[in-house]
Amino acid sequence: MNKLDDKFAFFEIKPEQDRCLNLQQIFGNAHPVHLEIGSGRGEFLVHQAQENPEINFVAIELKEKRIKTILRQLDAETHKNVRLMKLYVDAKVTSILPAESFQMIYIIHPDPWPKRRHHSRRLIQQNFIDVLWKLLLPAGRIRLSTDHTGYADWIVNEFSRRPDFVSVYENGFTCDPPENHFETFFEKVKRKEGFPPYFMEFEKRICKRGRR
Repeated sequence: MNKLDDKFAFFEIKPEQDRCLNLQQIFGNAHPVHLEIGSGRGEFLVHQAQENPEINFVAIELKEKRIKTILRQLDAETHKNVRLMKLYVDAKVTSILPAESFQMIYIIHPDPWPKRRHHSRRLIQQNFIDVLWKLLLPAGRIRLSTDHTGYADWIVNEFSRRPDFVSVYENGFTCDPPENHFETFFEKVKRKEGFPPYFMEFEKRICKRGRR
């Protein structure tokens, strides 16, 4: 399988409006499913899929150019546990992605939007965390990283406001890479520039009186 069109046919999931996906049917097994939101160049995704064949990976990316970049790295035999989607993650997403389906959600180096007037554009907001909570299995986790100190503080603060998530790290983040960490090209560049990443991980909790 070399042609890009053939790869699209195998790896791409085309969502249908108000029709929830059957992930077991798509992958042909009942393995745990991990979700990556914003896959960029696809390095992290490709590495994780190769190292963890017993886990299925769904990757969401909005830019067609990036999807093509990822597809060029994939092989139907080596990466049969990967699927790609062009999808906007908002409150309606559970009509397409089934609720309580994902064991882990990865968000690797989201845009920090550093200027104060742009903070409303940051991905990690309360409404967005609501959606992540719905997608995660009970005790499922969200793993995030950023090399922007202000955004790391923002993320920790947003999650600290919620009783339905608990930080894996005592201070909300760590500078020590998690187990089996994969360093992407972007991370290497930023480290050389003097901006090491902060790593955060939050576990979903079920509150006794509802979610929040």
